[in-house]
Amino acid sequence: MLGASRQSLATLTAVVADRAAEGVDAGLAGQLYAVADLLGRDKPLRSALADSGTTAPARRALIDSLLTNRISPPALDLATQAVALRWSDAADLVTAIESLAAQAAFARADAGATLDATEEELFRFSRAVDASSELQMALTDPSVVTAQKAAIVETLLADRTTDTTREVLAFTVSHLHGRRLDSAIEALMGLAAAQRQRMVAEVRVAAPLQPEQHQRLSAVLSEISGHEVRLNVAIDPTVLGGVHVALGDEIIDGTVAARLDQARRVVLGTA
Repeated sequence: MLGASRQSLATLTAVVADRAAEGVDAGLAGQLYAVADLLGRDKPLRSALADSGTTAPARRALIDSLLTNRISPPALDLATQAVALRWSDAADLVTAIESLAAQAAFARADAGATLDATEEELFRFSRAVDASSELQMALTDPSVVTAQKAAIVETLLADRTTDTTREVLAFTVSHLHGRRLDSAIEALMGLAAAQRQRMVAEVRVAAPLQPEQHQRLSAVLSEISGHEVRLNVAIDPTVLGGVHVALGDEIIDGTVAARLDQARRVVLGTA
């Protein structure tokens, strides 16, 4: 997103966060996803609603006329606020509403004490996608319609995950808008972490971390970053030993493989 869209999304994100502190309507996420789906399918409509050449009251009146009595008042209020803001591109309006829907879903999970489980399930799903070229193809094949992709996710996750995990993944993987599948899931994990105002560290190790190692690494990274850090740990035989950490834009590579490569470059005079 460019400047205007980024600022508009930040404004809406703050609105949802404030409301979440008072309690989130159970159906808010689903209704916002429905709005995003509608706008995503109707290009003339989303263009009209994001047209800065039309006054904000006129855009609000348009969305109000379409959605009144079709979605709840809280969802309608957020939709009307969204269309009244400035967007650099009409597609950004759709992306923003999808982001608000995920935020509402994660706030609901947080209130219901299932956010930790949801974050873990999102990470496990991302690893499953990475490990299965067949699953990647099924979820990114343009010939597979949106409903079928959502059904694939629902079938895979049925009775294995929280309702929130199924809801956000089923919608997101069936509405990629040209994004890479792994990037879309990573964005969801970032939104889930933001609900607790914490960061996520992607950790690769050769063998599972012991509980005390997990706790110590989390504490060190939290101190470095100044934020609570959640660890997503993946077992990677190529690591050999040590640990590889990706925290935001920072990479901490303390693996044996990295040290061996550094030593090789020193010997060859290419370091």
